[in-house]
Amino acid sequence: MNPVRTCIGCRLRAPRSSLLRVVARESELVVDETATLPGRGAWLHPTTACFQDAQRRHAFGRALRVTSSMDANQLENRLNRLMDN
Repeated sequence: MNPVRTCIGCRLRAPRSSLLRVVARESELVVDETATLPGRGAWLHPTTACFQDAQRRHAFGRALRVTSSMDANQLENRLNRLMDN
């Protein structure tokens, strides 16, 4: 049975395999390719819509329990590349 996680953007539940795990590394949001990096992770559909919803709602900070602002440029660029393909 495939584990289910909740997208922090749209708040819909989905199989873990269809979501990206995002972790905080220093002051940057990083995609955890193998879902094995230590620390708290947040799950997100690989779409710009869910990313924008999560940004607008400040969901990354809450989900990752980070109080400082996080640089999301790397994550946003990756999602844009995924959508272009």
